[in-house]
Amino acid sequence: MGAERLCTVKLGRRTVEGKAHLESSEILFRGDGLRLKIAFKDMRRIVDRAGTLTVTFPEGTAVFDLGKDAERWAERIRNPKSLIDKLGVRPEHRVVVLGIRDEAFLAQLRRRAPDVSTRMRKHTDMVFFGAERPAELEKLPRLRQSIKPNAAIWTVTPKGKAGIKDTDVMAAGKRAGLVDVKVAAFSATHTASKFVIPKSQR
Repeated sequence: MGAERLCTVKLGRRTVEGKAHLESSEILFRGDGLRLKIAFKDMRRIVDRAGTLTVTFPEGTAVFDLGKDAERWAERIRNPKSLIDKLGVRPEHRVVVLGIRDEAFLAQLRRRAPDVSTRMRKHTDMVFFGAERPAELEKLPRLRQSIKPNAAIWTVTPKGKAGIKDTDVMAAGKRAGLVDVKVAAFSATHTASKFVIPKSQR
């Protein structure tokens, strides 16, 4: 989940009021008759000055009137968090990865936290659990028993029409006695949802 702000955007001769969203890899804007989706990788120039964020991209130059947020948004665009940062992995964590075969993710993970296993084990700080079908989410109660009281389980599920609905993921977590606290973009095709044990049960 990214930051959002009501603002005006100037694009060419048009000035439009609407809502801007700063996501992990793009800026989205929705206003009266104007929709923008500007990926960080497509930004040729980024300038923050006097409360405005000016972004030059292949379709033109957009000037976002963000006030005090302009400098912070520019910094996040120039230095975006890595996936491992967004997921909150620390070097001292005992980590388990189940059902995820993303080699790039596994390589990043092992660089951050050397103690990574692809098998179930007890007293784990963080579990990354890949589920491609709703039925697989029924493994969550068992995973809950393998983590430390203040640990987390990230479910990684496909998004889109052929994916798993957010409501199904949340419901499965609730049945397992977990609460959802965060959602992050795992990849172009998958979403990660973070679950923890309720504080009253730790």
